[in-house]
Amino acid sequence: MAAQPYTISVSDDVLEDLRHRLMHVRWPDEIPGAEWDYGSNLDYIKELVAYWRDGFDWRTAEAGLNAFANFYTTIEGQGIHFIHEKGKGPNPMPIIVTHGWPGSIYEMHKIIPLLTDPASHGGDPADSFDVVVPSMPGYGFSAQTRERGMNTRRIAELWDKLMADELGYSRYAAQGGDWGAGVTARLGFHHSDHVLGIHTTSVTQAIPYQGASLQGLSMRERLEQVIGTPQGGYRRDFAATLSDEELEMIDQRVSWAAAEGGYAHIQGTKPQTLAYGLNDSPVGLCAWIVEKYRTWSDCNGDVESVYTKDDLLTTVMIYWVTQTINSSTRLYYENGRTLWYFGPEDRIDVPCAIAVFPKELSTPPRSWAERTYNVQRWTEMDSGGHFAALEKPAELVSDMREFFRDLR
Repeated sequence: MAAQPYTISVSDDVLEDLRHRLMHVRWPDEIPGAEWDYGSNLDYIKELVAYWRDGFDWRTAEAGLNAFANFYTTIEGQGIHFIHEKGKGPNPMPIIVTHGWPGSIYEMHKIIPLLTDPASHGGDPADSFDVVVPSMPGYGFSAQTRERGMNTRRIAELWDKLMADELGYSRYAAQGGDWGAGVTARLGFHHSDHVLGIHTTSVTQAIPYQGASLQGLSMRERLEQVIGTPQGGYRRDFAATLSDEELEMIDQRVSWAAAEGGYAHIQGTKPQTLAYGLNDSPVGLCAWIVEKYRTWSDCNGDVESVYTKDDLLTTVMIYWVTQTINSSTRLYYENGRTLWYFGPEDRIDVPCAIAVFPKELSTPPRSWAERTYNVQRWTEMDSGGHFAALEKPAELVSDMREFFRDLR
């Protein structure tokens, strides 16, 4: 199916149903003085929901998304929505930018004009890009996934077909964070014949070669032979070869998983059970998502020091109106069953750039990235967190421009 122009248009019935639900919330209790210790703070969620009900205007947000050139296509049976904005410059470089969870195409709305039209934002028109921003399968305005196995490798295959076959870009660049970083790494590894280079804000995939594979080990064997989480840890004999910086990173990842990783465990094991609550309750969905934006951003506990209420609610709304919270969280289940372990000769050989934001979930040293990536640029940012395109758009775009300039 050839890509067709697409207009985001949520029915009035969906919005009226949402308003009814927001007017009839059954609120939970909370320990006095709990703040955010137990999860999303009750007073803040009540304040946010009151604005959602009485002040937030979805039609304004919808118009903002429709200001971009939206398209819809079907690739190998999977419906894919994407933004495709052409660059304004002498020779725009094609680039596909992939979001993660709980992100969406909205996460990229600030960087798209900076990438397509640098001259209008104080940059050099020679740095312009043709920008493609898809909604991942099962996310946002793409179709819900209907079959098992939609993991980052499968998404990368769809993206390559979108870029090379559908849009005719025989050579293109790729960028992403969170799951989008995994998809981007997969593009660089499996589709190097088309990919010029990759830029990511995370290097949690792939897992470096460690000697004998961890695949197929029983849980007891993993506990005996692995440091880190049994689902994604590292062999003890491999760990003995790591630098102090790399061991510190593993300690940080283990501590983070214990303190913050509960969401990933349930989404990776029983996403269907979780979905009954999140797909039915807009307040539950809001609390589930907003807590991540607060925890994963460089905001010192004040989420609105970085994002507006409209930013947060537009993100939540994209999941709500499309009913894709269930299909989005299934990616954790699918990826958890197909962990990406490198073999002894495996490496992402295309040129790679890594932008490390200090409040990212994991901040590895360069030496760790170089085990699996052909690192040509390594930038340690002064501030910023997990949702870099939304939180630090100018800094992210500047790093992308500088890296890809030599690959044009």
